[in-house]
Amino acid sequence: MTTQTIATRLEDNVLTLTLSRPERLNAFTTRMGVELMAAFDEIDANDDVRAVVVTGAGRAFCAGADLGGGGSTFDSSPREVIDDHRDGGGLVALRIFECRKPVIAAINGPAVGVGITMTLPMDVRLASRDARIGFVFARRGIVPEAASSWFLPRIVGISQAMEWVATGRIFPAEEALAGRLVSRVLAPDELLPAAQALGREIAQNTSAVSVALSRQMLWRMLGAEHPMDAHRIDSRAIFAMGRSKDAYEGVSSFLEKRPPRFPMRVSRDMPAFFPWWMDRPFRT
Repeated sequence: MTTQTIATRLEDNVLTLTLSRPERLNAFTTRMGVELMAAFDEIDANDDVRAVVVTGAGRAFCAGADLGGGGSTFDSSPREVIDDHRDGGGLVALRIFECRKPVIAAINGPAVGVGITMTLPMDVRLASRDARIGFVFARRGIVPEAASSWFLPRIVGISQAMEWVATGRIFPAEEALAGRLVSRVLAPDELLPAAQALGREIAQNTSAVSVALSRQMLWRMLGAEHPMDAHRIDSRAIFAMGRSKDAYEGVSSFLEKRPPRFPMRVSRDMPAFFPWWMDRPFRT
């Protein structure tokens, strides 16, 4: 894929995806959204990719929507009927949510507006000490997007989410850590190596199919009404994976005290009931 706004590099089964408009602080554009969605399509199709790290080029992660259009930046009414409108940041967030690989955000600098909401469907967020974060929507006369009204309260709780959204203020990485938006704050030169090391730990030690299933099980159960919903899908997954080649290899490698060599691939070996949330009939 030829890209203008992002760059990718695959090493040790970890794909580093870099938002790459450093002259505009990696501000989000329609083109960037299209390229991100296409990149995640390729990520899911490529079994050599076991984990994804998303970061920004230069001194910013993403400064939010590109405001070069002036006051009409967020006015889509001349271009499309309101009932048909789909928020571009939301399309990206939902595509990341559907990803079959774990996604790690390495927030290297300012992450504002869509620059932070795009990270919410990612699985782990690490931040540089230089990061500055803001859910600034109310200060721009708009509202949170990228499905963040669903993601943010589930990650940090409603009270913390509402404080950040209602004030729209910019806050430092340490406050993001205290609010559990990020899991670690690191020195700038330690951030990307730490994120990539986490990706390698996943790639070298786990079953790709197990991780893909587990990722969706954890996310999907955030909206479940009763633990029985989790029990149902746990039971399906344990039954399917318990008799799989990866389960045999996982136990054998442990008993033989050697690194595992999991043979199953996400592109071809997902259990028959996946994706269960699409109401596909269960088959064994």
